[in-house]
Amino acid sequence: MRFYFFLIYKKNFIWRCVKINLFINEAIRDKTIRLIDSDGTQLGIVSIREALDLAEEKKLDLVKIAPDAKPPVCKIMDYSKYKYEQVKKAKEAKKKQKIVDIKEIRISVSIGEHDLEIKKKKLVEFIDSGHKVKLVIRFRGREIKQKETGEELINKFKNGLDDICLIEKPPIFENRNIIVVFSPVNKNKIK
Repeated sequence: MRFYFFLIYKKNFIWRCVKINLFINEAIRDKTIRLIDSDGTQLGIVSIREALDLAEEKKLDLVKIAPDAKPPVCKIMDYSKYKYEQVKKAKEAKKKQKIVDIKEIRISVSIGEHDLEIKKKKLVEFIDSGHKVKLVIRFRGREIKQKETGEELINKFKNGLDDICLIEKPPIFENRNIIVVFSPVNKNKIK
């Protein structure tokens, strides 16, 4: 048996359906189960009727936590409290998650010296703020035959930046582009 919970957002009038595959109390159809008490002690293999009676005595729910086991494993717990804790853990994990921004700089093989210096300054600015930078060198038309020019551009970018950043991924040639990823030298500075 599957339980469906509907959430209604009044502002946007959105209906969402969330599927939960946990079986609770009378929805458990197995004859015998392995029972775990609310404090974590194993009570052994018992009939479903005995397990439901024990859960009712303690005013808690009987929840099937391992349906694939032989016999299935059920635990006596407060189901609403369990759901609340799962949502809370998911929120905490999301808060602790680090998001790494990757900024992108695109240049062409036929870029001028002054434009190259401006792009290099922008790369240094991104690296100083703690972001990773993806450098994309585009080849147009017949420029595709001049792959060496693209490698020279990468070397020009690298000159003088060894103390600030390092190349995380070596140059990759994809379609009509060469892609290089730079990252800050100080790893704990990454945002």
